[in-house]
Amino acid sequence: MKTDRLVSIIMMLLDKERIGAQELADRFEVSPRTIYRDIETINMAGIPVRSTPGVGGGFEIMQEYKLDKNVFSAADLSAILMGLTSLSGMVRGNELVNALAKVKRFIPADRAKEIELKANQIDIDLSPWMGNRNIQPYLERVKTALQENRLLSFDYADRFGNKTVRTVEPYQIVLKGSHWYFQGYCRKREDFRLFRLSRILNLQMTRETFSPRDYQKPVLDFGDILKTMQTTIKLRVQKSAMDRLLDYCTCEQAVPDGEEHYIVNFPFIENEYYYDILISFGDRCECLEPQRVRAEMKRRIQNMAALYEGRS
Repeated sequence: MKTDRLVSIIMMLLDKERIGAQELADRFEVSPRTIYRDIETINMAGIPVRSTPGVGGGFEIMQEYKLDKNVFSAADLSAILMGLTSLSGMVRGNELVNALAKVKRFIPADRAKEIELKANQIDIDLSPWMGNRNIQPYLERVKTALQENRLLSFDYADRFGNKTVRTVEPYQIVLKGSHWYFQGYCRKREDFRLFRLSRILNLQMTRETFSPRDYQKPVLDFGDILKTMQTTIKLRVQKSAMDRLLDYCTCEQAVPDGEEHYIVNFPFIENEYYYDILISFGDRCECLEPQRVRAEMKRRIQNMAALYEGRS
């Protein structure tokens, strides 16, 4: 977002005496022309930034200028504090601590209580309720490797449980759909890959460094693609299961069916992930149609029941 970028540029100008347009453009993955427009916006907001041309030149805040703490509204400061606090709970490091300290310096004493109340109105907790306890230490290890351009080595399990040994150049940490990933160049596959942290074992940061190569951010929005793959199936669901089912669809897709059930038009893709979702509801969810999905559910349930036959 532009506002986030403007705030970040101001913080960087406060932290550094001078910084070049290309360095800012590379940092925020925009064009130098966009950076020049951002600097103009910052100037219009009352913060005098001057440009020095030539070798060693760049942007800097005029030394005689003292930043007015009122340049940020209570909503601005609350949003920044909220984001930094939520991230620091999962990814620890001196950078986040220092960033929080710098932001708090902008809070006037007479507005501290108001801003604290606003910052606490939304609590973003990225830590899991339960599950893989390696995620947080692995995140910190990947973050350090990113900062130091160090290679990572680990065992990686695919969705079938098959393990391979990987050596990877890390480039970016990604949080998507409550799961943590990192993008890196896999030397085994000789290509960029997105690795899910929960599938990683024995993550080690090696002593070997690497020279960063050009890369593109991974494509994470598959909404349009999924729409072309999705079909709609009809489910009969017990009321007690609706709370979980609404993680995958909306209330508008459900209509009452008697006192204890709902009929739900459920968006579905015929793959392992979606069949596993349906099976996870047990006897509280029945697929009514289409017949091929109903037959496949019956086959899977029979195979599951066969696992428990003949054992005491």
